[in-house]
Amino acid sequence: MNTPAPTRDEPPEHARFAAHLRDLARATGPEETAVVARVLGDPDRTMARSAVLRHLDRRATDLHPGPEFEAWADAMTGVVGGDPFLTRRLLEWSLIRVVVLERPWRPGDLLESSDWLQLKAAATSNAEVVQLLAERGRTKRIRRTARLNRAWPGDR
Repeated sequence: MNTPAPTRDEPPEHARFAAHLRDLARATGPEETAVVARVLGDPDRTMARSAVLRHLDRRATDLHPGPEFEAWADAMTGVVGGDPFLTRRLLEWSLIRVVVLERPWRPGDLLESSDWLQLKAAATSNAEVVQLLAERGRTKRIRRTARLNRAWPGDR
């Protein structure tokens, strides 16, 4: 990894964060797990987790509707398994996947999920999910998003 030298005013962790994001964006195939593991080994755990979270969200956004998502999520879980927050985010992406693909899901799983997931699910086209979150979403923002989506489903 070639970490650019920080400028006088830029803390070194900012330069490392930018380098990690570049490395993660370039990682493909089998090398992706090694790059994620290397980033998670950074001494600044909060910064490393943030970089990996961005990567997981970016990749999951692209992959979740397709068949390659499950193998990718399994591989990533193997790498981030020691981090409860990152593991939960991957599980929540799996729930988004079943919601979007309109596969069977349990209302309790959705209602117990994070605000992040509920807000994301409230914006989907799954009418049953949107109805549930319009009525029982955790926050006003989630309920409002679901109600607006229910009222104007074509205007997302």
